[in-house]
Amino acid sequence: MKERGDKGEDLVEEYLRTHGYTILERNWRWSRAEADIIAKDGEILVFVEVKTRTYPYFSQPEDFVNERKLLMLNDLANRYMESIGYDWEIRFDLIAVILHEPYGHEIKHLKDAWY
Repeated sequence: MKERGDKGEDLVEEYLRTHGYTILERNWRWSRAEADIIAKDGEILVFVEVKTRTYPYFSQPEDFVNERKLLMLNDLANRYMESIGYDWEIRFDLIAVILHEPYGHEIKHLKDAWY
């Protein structure tokens, strides 16, 4: 399972770089929360939650983000901004990855997914 998640994060990091994002952190932790990827989209600080699945039959990957996770991400974002002295625009994105092995993958990017 961790291997699948790591592969999804690798694909998303590559996707973000090709779309002009600057990757700042990967798997940044505070308390019990973790940001999969923290990046800059121009001047906007973006906290990216990556959800990777091998099949979308029962639900979409983005359906696995609950209210508790959102609260933890918000707290984590505040701590990260304090740690780097950042006080400007932020955004929370969700990127869902469906692995169609061995045939490739599908990426769905939801910008400003919360708040």
